[in-house]
Amino acid sequence: MSTRAVNALIPSPASLVAVLLYGTLLTVIFSPAYRIMFKWWERDDFNHCYFVPVIVLYLIWEKRHELASLPSTVSWWGALPLAVGIVFFWLGELGGEYYTLYLSSWFILVGLLWAHLGWSKLRIIGFPVFFLLSMFPPPNFIYNNLSMNLKLVSSRLGVAALQLAGMSAFREGNVIDVGFTQLQVVDACSGLRYLLPLVVLGCLVAYFHRGPLWQKILLVVSTIPLSIVTNGLRIASVGILYPIWGAQVAEGFFHDFSGWFIFMCTLGMLLVELWLLRKIAGKPAGEGDSAARIGSSSAANSAVATDSAGGGRHFPLPSVLALALLFATAALSHGIEFREKMPIKRPFTTFPQEVGEWRGARQAMEQKFLDELTLSDYVIVNYQNNAGKEVNFYTAYYESQRKGESIHSPATCLPGSGWVFQESGDTRIVLPGERTMTVNRAFMKKGGVKELTYYWFPQRGRILTNAWQLKMYTFWDALTRQRTDGALVRIITPVYPNERVESAEERLQAFTRQIVPVLDEFLPGV
Repeated sequence: MSTRAVNALIPSPASLVAVLLYGTLLTVIFSPAYRIMFKWWERDDFNHCYFVPVIVLYLIWEKRHELASLPSTVSWWGALPLAVGIVFFWLGELGGEYYTLYLSSWFILVGLLWAHLGWSKLRIIGFPVFFLLSMFPPPNFIYNNLSMNLKLVSSRLGVAALQLAGMSAFREGNVIDVGFTQLQVVDACSGLRYLLPLVVLGCLVAYFHRGPLWQKILLVVSTIPLSIVTNGLRIASVGILYPIWGAQVAEGFFHDFSGWFIFMCTLGMLLVELWLLRKIAGKPAGEGDSAARIGSSSAANSAVATDSAGGGRHFPLPSVLALALLFATAALSHGIEFREKMPIKRPFTTFPQEVGEWRGARQAMEQKFLDELTLSDYVIVNYQNNAGKEVNFYTAYYESQRKGESIHSPATCLPGSGWVFQESGDTRIVLPGERTMTVNRAFMKKGGVKELTYYWFPQRGRILTNAWQLKMYTFWDALTRQRTDGALVRIITPVYPNERVESAEERLQAFTRQIVPVLDEFLPGV
């Protein structure tokens, strides 16, 4: 690499000042969200994220010759991802979703790189920049759903493997009954902590693999079934070894070692797959890499980067506008409170335990659940009618739904507790005064127990039924009304032995018609 090319890589004083200003503003804007992200990284599922920035810096360093061979060009096209990033910031900030903030920071970074380096240079480091997305933990409701589904799939595979081994095994939700004991597939056994890093490794392997696009896609996609199947076999191994070594095979050293062993086996399968694809491609390993390095080196020796904006002696107009946008975003996000706390009309401690023909007994929630839910007030009452039929009523109220402090949907919590949704959808209820309301409905089963549940989300005068609506209206109301308060209402009734589901449905409908007007006296409206 020539001396002139090396000098081209050394940033000018104006560039250093720009980096300092951008860095300061981005820190002010995103430091609260990134502090939460670093806490997520402490979880075993996301430990691999610590390596992502290091890998990205290495991949960019590998491209230094190509970067030095091209001039930096100021581009107005960078304003597009920058504008998307600003929009995503306010969606995340007002909607209470951290992942949207992470995406915002990524789009803003892409916009700044595009504006200052130009498309040619951005394209060279396109994969490393895209790879940065793998360091962001997914949204809570997606993460919880993914973890829950992986536990259920791993449980099914584990039971199938145990039965193939000649053992008697039955599954109830994420609990496996092997006769002599019950094995619960908890979050640590969902396989997510192996799936996520393996997908990241699959992306890296596909990037360095010099083969056709379909092979690269296959390498990445195949990491998902590989990880799920091997994790199911790991769960089966616990059931097989349990009679020999007892409970220690499901905890402590053996649990951690088996996880590491399964991950290494899966990685070995991925490398075998890579070897087979190389054989199919008929290209020796490293051939493409050598050619790329030779081409890169010759290009670096034949050209020197220049700055089309005048050698970096002054800030181009796109930079000034980008700084102004970021400064305004930082000032507004820290200077204006978009979420006023809306107190409940009446505390739930005064919620009646007698409603029509229903008589109830109040229940308390354990502190560990209260700490996780971060709600403002709640009420749980077990009601019983004159015929002795029961309905469990639960409502949680949030004065302000902030990032990481928002409603948890029963669609995630109940299946994770072993309940299987036999039917799910929505149903319409006619309330007093010819008022109608649409709520979520689920018919659930756990072992021999059957239950019917309704749940909905009263949000500032609206009745919502899914997480996407919650996020959208939380953002809009924070922006236009400075309010993000809301509630979750869930009612459950058992389907008794020899009782038809239609009878339980009628009971739940009648109870809902009676309880909603009472609830309206407690929850803030429009």
